[in-house]
Amino acid sequence: MNSTILEFRNVSFSRGPRLLLDRMSFGIEKQEMIALVGPNGVGKTTLLKLASRLLPPASGEILLDGKPLPSWSRRELPRAVALVPQELEIPFNFPVEEIVAQGRVPYQPLFATSTLQDREAVEGAMQAVDIVGLRRRFYSELSGGERQRVKIAIGLAQQPKLMLLDEPTQHLDIGRQIELIDLLRRLNASGITIISAMHDLNLVAETFSSVIMLTPEPSWIAGSTADVMRPDLLARAFSVAPKALGRYFFAPVSEELAQVW
Repeated sequence: MNSTILEFRNVSFSRGPRLLLDRMSFGIEKQEMIALVGPNGVGKTTLLKLASRLLPPASGEILLDGKPLPSWSRRELPRAVALVPQELEIPFNFPVEEIVAQGRVPYQPLFATSTLQDREAVEGAMQAVDIVGLRRRFYSELSGGERQRVKIAIGLAQQPKLMLLDEPTQHLDIGRQIELIDLLRRLNASGITIISAMHDLNLVAETFSSVIMLTPEPSWIAGSTADVMRPDLLARAFSVAPKALGRYFFAPVSEELAQVW
């Protein structure tokens, strides 16, 4: 039985003349919790869009459950993969429950009304992220933390195997960040594979089992959190001296490493 849920095989992507991702090859096992890190502009959001088929690779192949992404139908794929974006634009004032119900669209025939299964999935998603009390509130009235929970609930209503999150802790205070990370841990424990672009390196070190790090060259490295979140690798990826990084980051920097730099 194949335990790999997502696989990149020599995947490259260019934006105009700029090569953004270069021959990436890695596999992600089912129920892993992966952090995607790197400085701004190196392709973290692009990688998530490639994994959800919002963008096609320039070369290489991406497989979901051993099946190439292009062979998944437009209804099948969102039942397996949910992408939680940084920003969600809601043009009109809809109550939270109606917004979360959009996650059921892949399961519904055109112009069909919601079924009991749809309503149960929406209710379960709202319960999982603790927004049942917000069901009649308008999205525009919510705080940043509440909006993040609504976006995750939309994804959960899709009942996915794989959830992709783009900077879910961005703009949240430390209390809301901790709450959101705890939520991601619970979703992962329930069986959902998590890949999340992350900005706060300390949250990555404390939470995620594996890391994919992108750098501007472009280059990349993937492995366990202990192997990837090393001061020397982080310093090169973020273009900062290891000694300065050590004053901010959780891991101490040896005098020997600082001298080498």
